[in-house]
Amino acid sequence: MVNKKFILNADDFGMSKATNRAVLDGYHNGFLTSASLCANGKAFNAAVNEIIPECPNLGIGVHLNIIEGRALTKASLLTNKRGKFNKGYLWLMLNSSNKKVLEQIEFEFRTQIETVMNYAKVDHIDSHVHTHAIPDIFKITAKLAKEYNIPYIRTQFEEMYFVPSFKKHFNFKYPPNILKILLLNYFTGKNKKVVDKFGLKTNDYLLGVGYTGLMDEQAIEYGLMTLDEECLAEALIHPCNYAISKNNQHYNEFLITQNKSLKDKISRLGFELTNYKKEYEIQ
Repeated sequence: MVNKKFILNADDFGMSKATNRAVLDGYHNGFLTSASLCANGKAFNAAVNEIIPECPNLGIGVHLNIIEGRALTKASLLTNKRGKFNKGYLWLMLNSSNKKVLEQIEFEFRTQIETVMNYAKVDHIDSHVHTHAIPDIFKITAKLAKEYNIPYIRTQFEEMYFVPSFKKHFNFKYPPNILKILLLNYFTGKNKKVVDKFGLKTNDYLLGVGYTGLMDEQAIEYGLMTLDEECLAEALIHPCNYAISKNNQHYNEFLITQNKSLKDKISRLGFELTNYKKEYEIQ
């Protein structure tokens, strides 16, 4: 039997109370297995004091964030005068070879990692808007993962697949997502060599780039249907509890965690539910 593993990960944990509640409900009442915690999130303290203690087997990652919110360090090249991040992905790409920029990114990443590790055992690293995928920034991230003994680092290779839904493709979100896949797949080809160099581990496939802002049961089911080999696949979602947040898409992504029919389909496709914490303990 082919050994296929699947991780359902909630990004943006700690960003809001609505996300925190979705992680708690997704863990206890659904099949959410993993979450990535933002050290600079507005609801970080609530996440580490109220949610994590109630979820003992939840895999916890560091969701590195240099895109929005307040910096934990004096990263003046990355923030406005009030200390809030104000640089976009393109700016980070174009300035990723700037030594001073990289020094500030490394110091901020280090501080965010240490902040999360003060409260939880960390088993993986990823980032908000995939900023750590930019190759020069990925090298910093891998170095820090090795230094802090964090075994897994996310890469973003996604197979091109199509969900049979008109609404999924004829909208303003889907075309830019295709460009994201092409760019991140290119970066992943470079970054997996860095993973090997530092003796780290990574996922084989990622779901959630091509259907960013469009994730639902079908997006996960059809994505997994394309994977018929031994692999570790991760799907990223941004769940929010509707009772607190009125963001319909994020609520739809929360409903993924509650979908028993989808859980059964994942099992029938030959996937075992896991998280990075469990995979590291097995090895």
